[in-house]
Amino acid sequence: MNIHSPQGMKSWTGKEAIIPASNYIDPEFARREADGLWKKVWQMACREEEIPKVGDFYTYDIGDQSIIVIRSAADEIKAFHNVCPHRGRTLTEGCGHAARLFCRYHGWNWKIDGTDPRVVDRHEWAAEDLTNDDLSLMPVKVGRWSGWVYINMDPDSESLEEHLAPAKAFLDPFDIGGMNYHWRKSTILDCNWKVALEAFNEGYHVQTTHSQMLRYMDDWTQSYAHGRHAHFGYWEAMPMGSRSARLTGGQPTEDIRPGIRDYMEDMAATLNAGSSVQTVHAARRVEQEVPPGTPHLEVLMKFGQFIYEHALSLGLKWPDITPQQMQEAGIDWHLFPNQIMLMGATGLLGYRARPYGNDPDKCIFDVYSLQRYPEGQAPKVEHEWSQDHKDKDFWGLILTQDFANVAEIQKGMKSIGFKGARPNPKQEVAVLNFHRSLEDFLDEGYAA
Repeated sequence: MNIHSPQGMKSWTGKEAIIPASNYIDPEFARREADGLWKKVWQMACREEEIPKVGDFYTYDIGDQSIIVIRSAADEIKAFHNVCPHRGRTLTEGCGHAARLFCRYHGWNWKIDGTDPRVVDRHEWAAEDLTNDDLSLMPVKVGRWSGWVYINMDPDSESLEEHLAPAKAFLDPFDIGGMNYHWRKSTILDCNWKVALEAFNEGYHVQTTHSQMLRYMDDWTQSYAHGRHAHFGYWEAMPMGSRSARLTGGQPTEDIRPGIRDYMEDMAATLNAGSSVQTVHAARRVEQEVPPGTPHLEVLMKFGQFIYEHALSLGLKWPDITPQQMQEAGIDWHLFPNQIMLMGATGLLGYRARPYGNDPDKCIFDVYSLQRYPEGQAPKVEHEWSQDHKDKDFWGLILTQDFANVAEIQKGMKSIGFKGARPNPKQEVAVLNFHRSLEDFLDEGYAA
């Protein structure tokens, strides 16, 4: 029997495709995740650009675990459990630079590759009681892909390559590793990490939460599972720049040029994501240079051409990607367990949700924008924090609209009248697949 599900859920289809509230609110389920997920799964810790120099480190915290990610050589990144083997003090916090990793409690320290422990008054121990092998920092597996650094605390885990398949094949053509931070922000939300993540794992909510967007986009999406991962796109929706079919009764928009301009300008103003910032110029050219009455496909092809031309005029490297590859990749990918990205040829908007300690009702939520810059011109971007989820100047309209939902969802799931989440079987496949994959992973990897 599946102990996480009501009446022992045996199917993820039809009436049995219900996600129990306990998956989000139960401290016991959070404990299962702490042991059976976070200590065993590949997870994105940071971007390589956050640790550019030898000795630069990033402290990655997940639940009650803390990991040091450090550049130990010019092209080598290592990771260690963030704990002194003497008395258990953490060695690092946040980001920084170290010539040696140093414990501020008693002064023990190590080379940045975790070796050569120097122990204060070491002579007071018997030599056989305190060997270098005993004292070297405990390593954590590291993987690198597309500019991200991943860690896995399970030494016997599958490879990162295996974990990312088959999503990696869809995403590699975008050359995400050729992008750099445009901005990055974090906050603490009053909801479970899965509630926060799922707010960005489907497009079904747009028609209500972001209803202002219906004037320039048809919001109907399709969602597909790819092993543990999933993605969605607008393959059967009306062309970009069209008014939503919900507003027109399904009638096509005759002239999509103004809608494309409004879409890109609105995204740039309310999200400031790297991809939309660099497409506003092309959208304005479309309205100015493409004649009215031009067929929709030709308008969209011109839009793509203008994006390409503008990128080259800025000295940007264009990825080796075909229109077919862009179409097949859709717009939004969820990489199990907690990474979501909306990617384009010129930029990316990314999300990551992490548990806040062992509290199932809170999470750390990270949002970041990547974009392309001319060689050597990427800015140094500071990591910003905010606790005011209504601050539109800081977050932009769209994110504040999303944040307005999540605490109320967490509250509502505790109602005795709530029987469980029922994802849309077409538009929210990614959400259902996430929980199916999560429970499978916990069943395989968790030991009570």
